[in-house]
Amino acid sequence: MEKEFVTRNQKETKKLGETLAAELCGGEVICLSGELGAGKTTFAQGLLEGLGAKGPYTSPTFVVMKHYEIKTPKNGNTRNAYHVDAYRIGSDDMLNLGWEEIISGKENIIIVEWAERLESIIPECAVRIDFSWKSENERRMIFRSRK
Repeated sequence: MEKEFVTRNQKETKKLGETLAAELCGGEVICLSGELGAGKTTFAQGLLEGLGAKGPYTSPTFVVMKHYEIKTPKNGNTRNAYHVDAYRIGSDDMLNLGWEEIISGKENIIIVEWAERLESIIPECAVRIDFSWKSENERRMIFRSRK
């Protein structure tokens, strides 16, 4: 399945992330790829906010990965969200940080910026979102999933 969205500002990009959050149940890997400045981090911030993660939501560029605990409103159970920035790392580095354990958690939601740098370890069922500039004030997001 493939679907395209266009946003005209950061607020719209963030809102799109919040909207996707409402569809997640746990066990998803959300792969964000595309040009620098095309909205990956803003989208991830909206996604984390929509999941109910406690902010602030800053890019994990230098720490590589941030972990957030999320209480599910329906039953109060705890889920985990992981926000990964793979700009400075490769697949071997991510494996050393516990990637296999993280993706095996059925309650975990993993958001990966610069996912193309980890392609060899991304599960086939991952949701892929490609970000690009459509014009000076517009960003295009193409959602791809195998579901």
